[in-house]
Amino acid sequence: MASVAATSTLAPAALAARRRRARPGAAPLPTTRRASVVRCSLDSNVSDMGVNGEDPSRPARLSLLGWGRCELKLKVGSRLPVIAFVTVRAPKGLFPPEPEHYRGPKLKVAIIGAGLAGMSTAVELLDQGHEVDLYESRPFIGGKVGSFVDKQGNHIEMGLHVFFGCYSNLFRLLKKVGADNNLLVKEHTHTFVNKGGTIGELDFRFPVGAPLHGIQAFLRTNQLKLYDKARNAVALALSPVVRALVDPDGALQQVRDLDDVSFSDWFMSKGGTRESITRMWDPVAYALGFIDCDNISARCMLTIFTLFATKTEASLLRMLKGSPDVYLSGPIKKYITDRGGRFHLRWGCREVLYEKSPDGETYVKGLLLSKATSREIIKADAYVAACDVPGIKRLLPSEWREWEMFDNIYKLDGVPVVTVQLRYNGWVTELQDLEKSRQLKKAVGLDNLLYTADADFSCFSDLALSSPANYYIEGQGSLIQAVLTPGDPYMPLPNEEIISKVVELFPSARGLEVTWSSVVKIGQSLYREAPGNDPFRPDQRTPVKNFFLSGSYTKQDYIDSMEGATLSGRRTAAYICGAGEELLALRKKLVIGDSEKALGNVQVLQTS
Repeated sequence: MASVAATSTLAPAALAARRRRARPGAAPLPTTRRASVVRCSLDSNVSDMGVNGEDPSRPARLSLLGWGRCELKLKVGSRLPVIAFVTVRAPKGLFPPEPEHYRGPKLKVAIIGAGLAGMSTAVELLDQGHEVDLYESRPFIGGKVGSFVDKQGNHIEMGLHVFFGCYSNLFRLLKKVGADNNLLVKEHTHTFVNKGGTIGELDFRFPVGAPLHGIQAFLRTNQLKLYDKARNAVALALSPVVRALVDPDGALQQVRDLDDVSFSDWFMSKGGTRESITRMWDPVAYALGFIDCDNISARCMLTIFTLFATKTEASLLRMLKGSPDVYLSGPIKKYITDRGGRFHLRWGCREVLYEKSPDGETYVKGLLLSKATSREIIKADAYVAACDVPGIKRLLPSEWREWEMFDNIYKLDGVPVVTVQLRYNGWVTELQDLEKSRQLKKAVGLDNLLYTADADFSCFSDLALSSPANYYIEGQGSLIQAVLTPGDPYMPLPNEEIISKVVELFPSARGLEVTWSSVVKIGQSLYREAPGNDPFRPDQRTPVKNFFLSGSYTKQDYIDSMEGATLSGRRTAAYICGAGEELLALRKKLVIGDSEKALGNVQVLQTS
């Protein structure tokens, strides 16, 4: 497309500090430092610890105040492994144990949807020896984490994908499929880019792990004023976070019980301030659920806070080396096909064919699928609908709404999201040196997920820095990917108008040109995690004996996310394996019934 001149009414980039510029009253932080930084996991089987700034030849020991009952040994200066697990002393609902070896009958399973939830289900079932087919209406896999390459070779993403350190189910999946080296670990700090280019940080880098690393991060942050930090500390001290240190399952139940109140109402009732919400927690809420603290459930936010406070690794961010179709969906697809699983692209499910037996039992007889002008009925022992919220609403037979579980799904709705990708002829997040931001020989800027409280996009990243394998192009500059939230006002706007609005919000983009852009609009993305909605999330097992659900919106203890999708897949597969004998008996019953019907039809023809 034609180049678009980038303009800004904000302060020039030359005045912005790269490290940070403290607000009045904020605790000043040094612009440079070489203090020892320890990152660690509380899993005694997976050491995830690195210490910087020390003699790498000297061995070191660190015991983390007894949490996890383990002493971790490492060489000081050792490099941080990519994958870590935070499952020790963690809520069982978030990290289920490994499944036992399946010894039941081999089942044929049809999965509608090849997103992360569908593929997670498929991996678990194939590992247990079942036969799996995945049917996807799109020409590419991945669902909300999907991506594709356009005719010019640009990778188009459905959204900005960031991997929190508490994504242990997803990390387990990546390790299983051989993609555990496809994530790039970022600095252990959450960075806020404020109006005028000043930087605020929630910096978790500290010589000791949880919970002290989190306490010092909140006390020292320059994103909030001293008064707001004090009130913030009071609110968090009165939250289930404290109980989670000694009783993670009990704390998680407390968090569940707060689903019917918004985070803002809960936070301010405990002494938190509106300024804390505006400057820090709204950007985080938008990044998690695409809605602000006034509209997001306290359960959603406190689930994350509990993990951040108790697990050192939970707040450490990772991003893919490159495009999801290469580094996320691709390896999972290969694992599935190598084990006999089959993908059927551009095949959409038009109807769920079902019957009700004389004893009142409902079961699925098959799925009516279509691809262009072709139609086909497929049959299986178990059927899994791995759809998003609007997809499952379209798929379910209307008669099934007589069950409360299915009817509750229609009380959920998705949040509209607009994702913008902008390629510049310079480096947008280089906020210190104007000359460096204009050269194209070397990539410079902020390599991390970035939050902002001063723009319509809650979070963004320069993918040329954070995911360089497919997004850094020699001789070109930043590829900014920004998520516009809430997306409602942007949905009806033409793409050019959206691009011009986003361009104006980067102070360092003044004088640069946008050489390429992409806008992806999703009318309903994540389900709206509003207060009181959690009870409407359906279980993966349904009243229809051979019909199951999978998806991040379904019932599981994490939030709607990549981790939630992966966890739901594990739960779905466990239900199917647990019902193996019952599903085999149903298969035999259906075969007998079909035979009797066929025989009856023959007799009718002979009589006539």
